[in-house]
This record gives sequence, C-alpha cells and structure tokens, in this order.
Amino acid sequence: MMRNLFFLKSLIQLRIERSGIRGDGMTVFMVETYLVKPDKLGEFAAFLKKTDAFMKKRPDLYKEIKSHKHFSHFIGGNLGGFVTIMEIESLSDAEKVYKKFMEDKEFRTDIQAEWAALLVPGTYSLSIWNPVP
Repeated sequence: MMRNLFFLKSLIQLRIERSGIRGDGMTVFMVETYLVKPDKLGEFAAFLKKTDAFMKKRPDLYKEIKSHKHFSHFIGGNLGGFVTIMEIESLSDAEKVYKKFMEDKEFRTDIQAEWAALLVPGTYSLSIWNPVP
C-alpha cells in the first residue's frame, strides 16, 4: 500500500510537470478498487464504520476531500469487490491528501494496517480520473 502511495505521488508530480499546471480548479476523482477477503466481509462492514468515526475525529486529514463514497458490486464482478471514490478539488490537493496520510502514524497504524489485512493481496489499485466536459 505504501509503495502505491509513493507511486501515486510520483504520477501526480509527473502529470503536473507535463501539463505545466498545478491542477488547481480541476476537480479530480481518486478511485480505489479492491477485493475484500470473503471470510472478512463482516469485519469490513464494521471497519467502514470505524473509518467514518476516524474521519470525524481527524478532519485535518480529510480537509481536501470534498466527498467520498464506497460502492460494492451488486450484480457481476467479483465477490467482495469494492470501489471507493473520493472527490478532490485539484491534483495539488490530491497530493496533499496522500502526503498527510503517509506521514500520519495514527492513520497508518490504526486504519491502513487493519484495512490491508482485510484485502485479498494484489487486488488493490488506485487511479485518478477527471471529468469530461
């Protein structure tokens, strides 16, 4: 997971450098896809409630996130497939979000470690989408 976050930061930097902009004013959507282990689906539901409580406790980490939502496969796809979408004001704000997550010990030990233990290894992916005019 940490390797993915460092890779994401590198991609954001490359995108900013190539475009010649900081991404300000361009809303982006960070999309995470992953599979939860079938025997951990019940624990995952409780974990989502824990993350909501953590967000309320630590709004400083989530300041740049305008909205977020979790989705599960309803028809088709893989059992335990989930998508998390976060709306962020700009690429530069996306960079700030993940920098704060990577540097926050409480997030890494209380949230990230538990989350990673619930996932099927090798199924996590993260991408950044922008709206099409």
